Amino acid sequence: MKANIHPDYHEVTIIMTDGTEFKTKSCMGSAGETLRLDIDPKSHPAWTGVQRVMDTGGQVAKFNKKFAGIGLRKK
Repeated sequence: MKANIHPDYHEVTIIMTDGTEFKTKSCMGSAGETLRLDIDPKSHPAWTGVQRVMDTGGQVAKFNKKFAGIGLRKK
């Protein structure tokens, strides 16, 4: 291996969405940093099978308003 081209590999703390935490090695950040997960296997629909629609800031309503006229024929 070439010297001085690889990132630093150190221990970080991972905090899951339910508050559980564990230590692992990573190249992220610096030694001793904490990574809080927004989505993990305990909360992500791909693993839980539960689908949720999250309409943050009315994005779905905004989309529906913008494209409401598409497909309607004008006489």
